[in-house]
Amino acid sequence: MGLFGKLFEKKNCDICGGEIGLLGNRKLEDGNLCKECAKKLSPFFSDRKSSTVAEIKEQLDYREANQAEVAAFQPTRTLGGNTKVLLDEDKGCFVVTSDRNWRDTNPDVIKFSQVTGCDYSVKETKTELKREDKDGNKVSYNPPRYDIDYDFYVTIYVNSPWFSEIGFKLNTFRIERYGDAQYRETERQATELKEALTKVRQEIRETVAAASVPKAAMTCPWCGATTTPDASGCCEYCGGSLNG
Repeated sequence: MGLFGKLFEKKNCDICGGEIGLLGNRKLEDGNLCKECAKKLSPFFSDRKSSTVAEIKEQLDYREANQAEVAAFQPTRTLGGNTKVLLDEDKGCFVVTSDRNWRDTNPDVIKFSQVTGCDYSVKETKTELKREDKDGNKVSYNPPRYDIDYDFYVTIYVNSPWFSEIGFKLNTFRIERYGDAQYRETERQATELKEALTKVRQEIRETVAAASVPKAAMTCPWCGATTTPDASGCCEYCGGSLNG
């Protein structure tokens, strides 16, 4: 079969079995993926071409289960601008989304314990402005003049089987002046987001560390028995509180 024939050879999706239309194939390491199945993958996933059919099926199972997590998700705090980080502090998780009807897009629900770091950077884009000389040619000003824009980019590092980073631009509109009100507000949002995710990460670590510390035996002030506090800090015999 020639190159032309291979281009128009019918293929079937190795996930759903459906026929893949012209220009609709998404190549996998060992198979083919239709664009409809590809849409169901995490938006933060970028290793599709090097993934096997089995790995894609495993991720789609995770994405289906994630829908139940989204349905139970109740935001208690919102951070960011156009792209928002919604925190459910009661369940200890968050989502990153730029969609108004975010529940319909099945955003990945990330647990606070999966966060390994968070940082932001400012990108400066400098474009030289030029004028037109008497011959109609574009020439530089003397001294040169520039149009400068600033953009804030946030990166959340996570421990996930499907992706290790969630990156996005924080500001909705171009920031034209360093240090102006829009620049300061976006910087405040970036700092707040970084501090919030860094804090919950540290709190999780401290909780895990505290849970791993062996509990010492003590005398119960209520019944006088020598006891080791249970998970709620109470006497294993009479149930009295041993906290203070």
